[in-house]
Amino acid sequence: RFTENLDSIQYLTWHHDVGFMIGSSYLNGYRINPSKAYKKVIVQTAKSLSTRFRKGAGVIQSWNVDRGWQSKRGWTCPVIIDNMMNLELLFEATKLSGDSTYWKVATSHADATMKNHFREDGSCYHVIDYNPNTGEVLHKHTAQGYAHESVWARGQAWAIYGFTVCYRYTKNQKYLDQAVRTLNMMLRHPNMPNDLVPYWDLNAPNIPNEPRDVSTAACIASALYEMDKYLPENGYHSLADRIMTSLSSPAYLAELGKNGCWLLMHSVGSIPHGAEIDVPLNYADYYFLEALNRR
Repeated sequence: RFTENLDSIQYLTWHHDVGFMIGSSYLNGYRINPSKAYKKVIVQTAKSLSTRFRKGAGVIQSWNVDRGWQSKRGWTCPVIIDNMMNLELLFEATKLSGDSTYWKVATSHADATMKNHFREDGSCYHVIDYNPNTGEVLHKHTAQGYAHESVWARGQAWAIYGFTVCYRYTKNQKYLDQAVRTLNMMLRHPNMPNDLVPYWDLNAPNIPNEPRDVSTAACIASALYEMDKYLPENGYHSLADRIMTSLSSPAYLAELGKNGCWLLMHSVGSIPHGAEIDVPLNYADYYFLEALNRR
């Protein structure tokens, strides 16, 4: 019932987050109990998302810039690292429909992201602003991190998870290599806590007195269980277990009936926007549950 209340999202074209909305609901539903109705919604959503593909730059535009706070940043065609999480829906739409258009959009976006979003150490920017006609990079910014050149933690999780998904469908080694590089950067960062639950930004100025972000940890743990299938010699299953042990401890797992009935405490949405600071978030619980299921 809750899934089917999202039916109208399949026609949404004014922003990119439909991968989270329809992938987490209809796509999971289709995997459990395939139906023509769910298949139709998945494919139509991919079609709607593809209207945001900017052929000249080879990317899916994340945000419109004609309204809201985004209109005040001077951006033309902003692409956020979060957009990697939409690509699974596109790959699946090609499998379900036989139309390779969605697959080509997904790989084009992944390739442009690999080229432009990452620093030499494997960390990624949050926002890359493009000229949509030429692909020229206009700005390298953050929106939810501490600073343009800082390591916004959840952005790194989106990169690790998203490029692992790209490898799942394409078996192109460069995507898995990118996920590994970003993971290694996180693990080696001097501000990564011993319990592997990152601060919201690994370069935030008041560490260790900065909020943690369990949504980052949960997403990385889920990705690690999948990465372990491809690189079993790297010990990723044990590493994921370490994260999940931390998340399952009283420091992060809420008592039954508390925390608004959410599972995990201590997530961060966007400190620069003053929104969702040290609260439960639905995607933290989602990836925590997904990780438990994958384990």
